[in-house]
Amino acid sequence: MRFSCEQQKLSSALNIVSKAVTSRTTMPILKGILLEVTADGKLTLSASDMDISIKNTIDVDVQEAGSIVVMAKLFGDIIRKLPSTDIYMESDSELNITIRCRNSEFKIAGMSPEEFPNIIQIDDNTRKITFHRSFLKTMIDRTAFAASSDEARGIITGMLIEASPDTLNMVAIDGYRMSINHAAFVPDEPFHFVVSAKVITEISRIISEIGDDESTGELFMGDRKVIFRFGDIDAELKLMEGEFIRYKDILPRDSSVELRINRKMLMESIERASLLSRAGKNNLIRMSIQDTVVTITSTSEEGNVKEEIPVVKEGNDLEIGFNSQYVLDILKAVDDEEVLMLLNTPITPCLVRPTEGSSYEYLVLPVRIN
Repeated sequence: MRFSCEQQKLSSALNIVSKAVTSRTTMPILKGILLEVTADGKLTLSASDMDISIKNTIDVDVQEAGSIVVMAKLFGDIIRKLPSTDIYMESDSELNITIRCRNSEFKIAGMSPEEFPNIIQIDDNTRKITFHRSFLKTMIDRTAFAASSDEARGIITGMLIEASPDTLNMVAIDGYRMSINHAAFVPDEPFHFVVSAKVITEISRIISEIGDDESTGELFMGDRKVIFRFGDIDAELKLMEGEFIRYKDILPRDSSVELRINRKMLMESIERASLLSRAGKNNLIRMSIQDTVVTITSTSEEGNVKEEIPVVKEGNDLEIGFNSQYVLDILKAVDDEEVLMLLNTPITPCLVRPTEGSSYEYLVLPVRIN
């Protein structure tokens, strides 16, 4: 194998592919990146941790086709530290790869490409859906944060993606909060699947890195995997097994208190109050809803804070406690000027919705207060 390419182009491709490299594995080959050079001037970089696999293909100047696996961390560190000019690489029969750039020359050990797993295969019968990249990124960012990060909790570490005849839903839940996002969507036929929320967050990051998020992407759906395609980048996600929680049964059917409140004002007030709630190590804030004012308070051994926010209220007065971070995550996920908060009692969930339409629904459990 022998080729040359621009340092910046190779470094960018490595940044994307490295998202699928794992250090927590007993298989050394999964700590590597497969480099495949073809006679038509293409270099394909591939990595996999078996939950997510990524391929990125770039144009290079090829003198000799071939393939080799390089250790991802070392190879990536070398490429990123080289100057922004052409890099020359070649491998030998003993699986060594030589990297030259200006006055620098590295010779590092590689591994046999035959040991690398066979990843990202798309056949002609695979179902395909086309979407705007910005649409997908927004839906992921507004949903995935509410999934559980505790691997022992199984299916709720995942995010549900489902399509009905006219709507696409994304849902995540961790037992204390739930995020549901809806968008108008007309698929050929309904579908649903669950993928790791942690893994699909990498899809959002890939879209950010490649830019041009107004372009379209493609989703290929198989029985045990889905593949996202963004131009020359393919990302394969393993589907999670099991039945997702029947989230519609959790949503409250009515409310006795409805607040119309400025989102930014509420977010900034909670951020200030949470300075002391964190000092108390429980993230607890109290919201006292009386007439047209919500009073937010927090107390710790280091002091106390009080914030007052004007609201439009329908229904009863109420005092309720929340984990401040859970509420902040919701308020940061949306960009509406105002939101609705629907409540019932100090021990029943709060529902956050837009003032118009139904593009999202966020549920957060209260914290019991004395």
